[in-house]
Amino acid sequence: MEPIKRIARKIKKHSPLIKRFAPLTLIAIVLVVTFVTCGRREEQQPMEPEQAAVEESPSAHPPIVTETEPVQVPEPDPDPEPEPDPEPDPPGPINPLTGQRVETDVVNIRPLAIMINNNVAAMPQLGVSKADIIYEVLVEGGITRMLALYQDISDVDVIGSIRSARTYFVDIAQSYDAIYIFAGGSPGAYAALSNRDITRLDGVSGRADIFYRDQLRRTSLGNEHSLVTTGELIMLWLPTYDFRLELEEDYERALSFAEDGNPMEGAEATELSVSFSLSKVTTFLYDADEGLYFLSQHGDEYRDGNDDTQISATNILILRTNVSRIPGDSEGRLDISTTGSGAGYFVCEGKYVDIEWSRDDNTSQFAYMLEDGTELELRRGRTYICIIQNDNEVNFG
Repeated sequence: MEPIKRIARKIKKHSPLIKRFAPLTLIAIVLVVTFVTCGRREEQQPMEPEQAAVEESPSAHPPIVTETEPVQVPEPDPDPEPEPDPEPDPPGPINPLTGQRVETDVVNIRPLAIMINNNVAAMPQLGVSKADIIYEVLVEGGITRMLALYQDISDVDVIGSIRSARTYFVDIAQSYDAIYIFAGGSPGAYAALSNRDITRLDGVSGRADIFYRDQLRRTSLGNEHSLVTTGELIMLWLPTYDFRLELEEDYERALSFAEDGNPMEGAEATELSVSFSLSKVTTFLYDADEGLYFLSQHGDEYRDGNDDTQISATNILILRTNVSRIPGDSEGRLDISTTGSGAGYFVCEGKYVDIEWSRDDNTSQFAYMLEDGTELELRRGRTYICIIQNDNEVNFG
């Protein structure tokens, strides 16, 4: 009650003003009394223990709860679809003489068949390491000569030295519908070339645009071993000549290739030697790391004079046939049969098997059969073909 007495004394002291503002004063007194009384009650009320804890620990405020959509966790696919493999690059064109893929489409282009000198006095040969197929065949005098076939000549440097034609080389070139390149020839070869109307470029009696004499070889080896050509010259002049550059429409190549032409059931052939005559033997040594046979002849490794590359081949074919001297030929030239059939060997991947070759006529291609009558498949790569007398020696090791 003490506060009320103090308020009464103040009212008595200021009574004139109170009379003037009596209504407002009365309201004010009521408000003041109410405020003071409530304040006292609030000060005297004891604090709840739970409230004190909240005051001392702000982190204990209850969490704010809001309503949210439940998170949907997808169940793992029990059998997910595998990622598709990337699309492989489209296959490129294939060189029909090797079975290998190449950048330039040369499938329907006529190959080139070039006569290469193999006289020991003419070594080294040039450009032979780039040939797709090489035929080595005996000529007169106990020496051999090569017919090198190229499906694409564009990346070949100097080629040679170029020598003269023989009838059986004409036969082989014709079987490929090839453009035959040579320098001179025997009477029988010229007769075959004319009678069969074979496309040819002769470095002796024909146009000489693609041929020239290498002066260094002419000086060191002699004139007969100096005639050469180049891939660049051939590519330059061929389109200017008036003859067909593409294969005949009905021409079908007989060679078959497989990724692995290894004669799995064959006998060992990591080394072999082929005798063409008493004075000419070609040897082959297999390199398993390379999958190639490397050649030697004339007592040395057989190398290309352009870049010193040793001549090598994936496949070796050895064909036995009839070889005889042409009656009355003063030069001792040979008659070598390239038609009919005969025995032979296929050598690949360090092994060899017996085969039979056949050719119906001069317009036909060579066909090769295994002993069980199935067609021979070569392994993709270069091929070296030896044509020898029926009873000549062949050694495998």
